[in-house]
Amino acid sequence: MTASAVEILPVRRIRLVESALPELSDRHRSAMDHAWEAAVRATPALFDGPVAALTGLERDGADGLVLSWARATYRYRALRQVPDAPAYASLFVSVAQPADDGRLTVGRMARSTAAPGRWQLPGGTVEPPDGDSELDLTTLRAHAARELAEETGSDTPADALRPWLTTRGGRGSVGVVFTAPPRPAEELYDRYTELVKTETAQGREPEFDRIELLGSTTDLESLDGPHVDYLRPVLGAYPPA
Repeated sequence: MTASAVEILPVRRIRLVESALPELSDRHRSAMDHAWEAAVRATPALFDGPVAALTGLERDGADGLVLSWARATYRYRALRQVPDAPAYASLFVSVAQPADDGRLTVGRMARSTAAPGRWQLPGGTVEPPDGDSELDLTTLRAHAARELAEETGSDTPADALRPWLTTRGGRGSVGVVFTAPPRPAEELYDRYTELVKTETAQGREPEFDRIELLGSTTDLESLDGPHVDYLRPVLGAYPPA
């Protein structure tokens, strides 16, 4: 997918509305289960955990969005491999973590992840809240802060993150991008190095097997692997106006 297939959407106001997950036919459900089982055989670390699937997007005035979501699990992503099956888009969060020189932190996904070798901003797919808790912008902000800490070691408080923009890819998946306060470049690398040591000592593989700092879209050419579709337009839009 090219960067031109990614749309930048407003983020001043976001309202999330829970909806029902569309029903699948027996044929599509069976094909989905087979595709998921094949994916797990290829990557045994995959886990069919809870996920918030994006079921709809509407504009709310000039600068707002209404995002409809439903409770699903990761196996529903396997529908993308099933011909003629309904596609369930992803809802995810990302963090634009700058160094004090303006470069943004990107990480390369480890071998044990669903997208090994792919470069992206720190972040991840949104999980549905427990019980009757509400999924809202505050929840997304907290999830983004947690992903930033788990993937890079930078423990930025959730209330220090600011919503910046949203992206919508060619498959309809929507990402809410937050900005974090700048940190010295050396500190960003040191925190990541310390995270790797801690994870390795506990027998776990970090989600990122490498991080880099990128200052512009031209720096994408230096990456040794593919990158997510939204990375080029996000780098091109940074810093926020």
